[in-house]
Amino acid sequence: MRLLSISSGKVTPLFGDHHPNYKIVASAIRKQAISTLNSPESVEITRLGVQGDEQADPSVHGGLEKAIYVYPAEHYAFWNALLTRETKKSVQLQYGAIGENFTIEGLLETDVYVGDKLIIGGLEFSVVKLREPCFKFNAAMGYKGAAKAMLQSGFSGWYLRVHQAGSLTAGVDIKHVSGPKDISIDAQNRALLNRSNQHNLWE
Repeated sequence: MRLLSISSGKVTPLFGDHHPNYKIVASAIRKQAISTLNSPESVEITRLGVQGDEQADPSVHGGLEKAIYVYPAEHYAFWNALLTRETKKSVQLQYGAIGENFTIEGLLETDVYVGDKLIIGGLEFSVVKLREPCFKFNAAMGYKGAAKAMLQSGFSGWYLRVHQAGSLTAGVDIKHVSGPKDISIDAQNRALLNRSNQHNLWE
């Protein structure tokens, strides 16, 4: 297990017609890699996340409980194939495109439970919850079914709380320390999908 990429983003206008009540909204979902395996720059990680990273809506993103958003690199093949098919364009997403701060390999939603610890390059983090996609994800992906596809696939990623601040570079190893195993990120995702289907939130 290792950290492949560290990404950050600035709040910018997010254009899209994927929600009836919004034509232009602000978002920092489009993140750019600032430390990669090819260019392993040192990045400062604070208690609030990647230094310089921004959130447009602090009520649902960021803060101590959602300081870092983690996404498995293994899911990128799914998104590239889906978006290429649905948009009729060749899509090859770059790390950070899902809105994540840390792109990792070797650890999936089925393996991770709320309360687990991740030791990344000597820094300590704990797993808080899954990522719940909204219409902004649809707009960023250029596909109105992206949020639904994230829930249906179970490829949600998860948020981390930072317990030990410091510097990180892409390429460092990840150590996974199991917690109480009360509920996995995958189980949270399935529960959210079930609620969404029951309340017809896709209509």
